[in-house]
Amino acid sequence: MSNPVITQPGAGSYGTNVQTGEWSTGLCSCCSDLFVCALGCICPIALSCYTANKYGENVCLACVPGGMAAMRTHMRLTYGIQGTICNDALMTCCCGIFETCRMTREIRVRNGEA
Repeated sequence: MSNPVITQPGAGSYGTNVQTGEWSTGLCSCCSDLFVCALGCICPIALSCYTANKYGENVCLACVPGGMAAMRTHMRLTYGIQGTICNDALMTCCCGIFETCRMTREIRVRNGEA
């Protein structure tokens, strides 16, 4: 007979990156990474696919309705950034390319590429 579980496991941390509680760049800091800015201006869908790929997701996630909002939520949890699911949905819907640029910059900063 096995021992009964008497305590629930605690909330685990997501990912291994430094958790700051905030995004490393602002929403309108597009020019802080010229590659991301240029790709976002020339072909926003290509930037979304690039972002999904760099984050380890399927590139088709960028084409699925709500896909970028789901990825933003997961990214927030992984990197320890404060926010809500509602805020994730509103930011990706209303701020579109600006938010995608910020997500891409965050990935590049966390990976040491920018």
